[in-house]
Amino acid sequence: MAKSWTDKRPMSPHISIWKWHPTMLSSILHRATGIVLYIGLLELAIVLAFLAAGPEWFAKVEPLVYSPIGAFAFFFVIGVLVYHFLNGIRHLVWDIGAGFNPKLANMVSLVTILVSAVLAVYLTWLLAGAIQ
Repeated sequence: MAKSWTDKRPMSPHISIWKWHPTMLSSILHRATGIVLYIGLLELAIVLAFLAAGPEWFAKVEPLVYSPIGAFAFFFVIGVLVYHFLNGIRHLVWDIGAGFNPKLANMVSLVTILVSAVLAVYLTWLLAGAIQ
């Protein structure tokens, strides 16, 4: 078999040669949270459709919505939403050309993850208090 011109090109660096750092983690999480938000919005649309159909229809999903599973789902989706939002702001700052110092970028990535987790806990606590 004859070799093509593509066989002579250098290979891309593989993930195994990269040293993991917070900015890399933040980039991967941003992509993953976008996928999770898509799924979460589909679930929200289904619950809202049951709610719009009337009380007898919402009664079918109400035990799930107000169960511990529903609280965990809210916590998870709200955490993902807050993280995706805050990381989007970080990307907007990068778009204006600021924040590219590696130490600052890594610190902001870690702070974004931490603040997202804290806000998710707080918002879930608020929701649990509002239900009772």
